[in-house]
Amino acid sequence: MGNWFEQSIIATGRLPLFCFFVALIVSFVATRINVRLIRAKIGWFRDVNVGEMHIHHVVFGVVLMLVGGVTGLIVSSASQVSYAAAASIFGIGSALVLDEFALILHLHDVYWEEEGRTSVDAVFVAVAVTGLLLMGLRPLSWDYGTPVNPAVLIVANLVLAVVTLLKGKIWTGLVGLFVPVLLMVGAVRLARPGSPWAHWFFAGRSSRKMAKAVHREERWRRPVITAKIAFQEFVSGRHDLPSTRRGRRLP
Repeated sequence: MGNWFEQSIIATGRLPLFCFFVALIVSFVATRINVRLIRAKIGWFRDVNVGEMHIHHVVFGVVLMLVGGVTGLIVSSASQVSYAAAASIFGIGSALVLDEFALILHLHDVYWEEEGRTSVDAVFVAVAVTGLLLMGLRPLSWDYGTPVNPAVLIVANLVLAVVTLLKGKIWTGLVGLFVPVLLMVGAVRLARPGSPWAHWFFAGRSSRKMAKAVHREERWRRPVITAKIAFQEFVSGRHDLPSTRRGRRLP
């Protein structure tokens, strides 16, 4: 294990990224444990309040990201260990910010509502992308060993990624940036029924394709989403409060 860590992480200069990765995961899990204990009113766990103002942990996350980011700029030319320490601070701050990503997105506290699952999705995406980078994969890599102009391959990958994302295949599009063959599959397959692509090309034009997309969604996608939500609730708690976003308009 020690040899693997030395050769794959330290020798390749990935120690800062590894520390960010570990700090992100540990901080997110610790944060979720803390907020679940607060919600259950167990022991001394309580919200942070100043007078009547509730201080969300995204505030502490922003501060830590600034500290970690600026520190990283200062020590970037120093030792890898110092850079890794700054990356760890940045990872802790990132976890706190992403854990309340839904609050930033909706400009409303939806933490325990259905919309709050967006925060967990954001953390999962960050963990997945960082994990792929740790494995040595790079987005839009052009080293395919082909005589094709690298710029052409990069543009082609970007086009396929955009098409895949417009078809509602978020995970395929993101991971496909690192594994281009997934983009080819995602771009040619039928779009999800609620996606922009389906709205533009299926609705009112091809009822057969829309019906097929809905059938696939219910047969294949729903079980996956159900399993994902079950895992999310195991990790982060149940988002079971009634939505306060429906029918609410921002001033």
